[in-house]
Amino acid sequence: MNRKNLVQWLPLALFALVLLTPLRPIVLGGVQRGLLATGLWKATVPVRSATAPARPTGNPSYPHNLPLVTLEGRPVNLSHLKGKVVFVNLWASWCPPCRAEMPGIEALYKKVDRSKVAFVMLSLDDDVAKARKFVQGQGYTFPVYLRTGTLPAPFDSNSIPSTVILGPYGQVAARHDGMADYDTPEFKASLEQLAKSAR
Repeated sequence: MNRKNLVQWLPLALFALVLLTPLRPIVLGGVQRGLLATGLWKATVPVRSATAPARPTGNPSYPHNLPLVTLEGRPVNLSHLKGKVVFVNLWASWCPPCRAEMPGIEALYKKVDRSKVAFVMLSLDDDVAKARKFVQGQGYTFPVYLRTGTLPAPFDSNSIPSTVILGPYGQVAARHDGMADYDTPEFKASLEQLAKSAR
């Protein structure tokens, strides 16, 4: 093969290498993260409306009985987070847009008051070892969980990433399907405002 043919086929070979190997989610996630960071691809961020949901009277039960398990195998139930705003994000290690938005979620996680806001990063990976390796490799500190069965509404989404924000009493305050940059002052303020409705 002469030099001219090599130059013509090299981009195609690199493209195939990215799309047909395990490098695909890493490369595409990096490109999408770059687009988010530069503002070239701005996803809509769900923000709670100005009026807080009414505080339920009495001692209502939490509407979401969602059994989960930690990456270490410890069982947890979403209902144990009653009283906190809950940021639930459905993701997978093989999903490039999931990878792209995770640095922003990690940054937000480090900024919020975790006594009032809980994070549930729900991995949809079938291989627990891959999810664990990805989270550890990136140095993420937010809590990661695995599903133990079929996801009920409002968590049953046909696309990932998908994010559901629950108010302190389990009400769905916001939902966003697709990639978004959650590390914004406006979004952090909306979580804080929603947390005040628990008082």
